[in-house]
Amino acid sequence: MGDNLQQITSVYNFNPGPAILPRPVLEQVQAELLDYHSTGLSILEASHRGQEYEEINQQAEERLKRLLGVGDDYRVLFVQGGASQQFGMIPMNFLAEGTVADYIVTGSWSEKALEEASKIGRTHVAASTKDSGYRRVPTTVQLELSPDPAYV
Repeated sequence: MGDNLQQITSVYNFNPGPAILPRPVLEQVQAELLDYHSTGLSILEASHRGQEYEEINQQAEERLKRLLGVGDDYRVLFVQGGASQQFGMIPMNFLAEGTVADYIVTGSWSEKALEEASKIGRTHVAASTKDSGYRRVPTTVQLELSPDPAYV
C-alpha cells in the first residue's frame, strides 16, 4: 500500500474545496486508515460518540484555539458545510437588528455573500469592481463605508 503513495506525482491545486496536503500528513492518514491508534478500527468506522472521536475533536479544538490565540473562555464550534454556508452564518451571528453590514464586492463570491446577507438584514455596498469585470480590488480611499457597520 505504501508503494502506491510513492508513485503519486504531486500537483498544484488552485481550485476551491479540499487543499493539497503535505506528504507526511497523507502518510500518517494512510498508516492509520485501517487501524487507528491500534484500536482495531479504521477511523472511518469509529463512532462519532466514541472515545476516539472525542479525543480527535478535543485535540483539534485545542490546537485551533492555540493557533488563533483564543482563550479558554471560548469554545470552537465545528460545523459541516461548504464555503457558501458561512455567507448566511456571519450575518446571522453579527448583523443585529438596526445595524448594517458593509460589503466590498470584488467577484462572484462576495456577490453571493452580499446576496445571502441581504436576506437576513440591512447591507451596504461600500465598493464594487463589477464595472471593471472584477479585475481589481478597490483602494481604501475608494471605500464608502457606513458610519458604524456591524462588520465589513
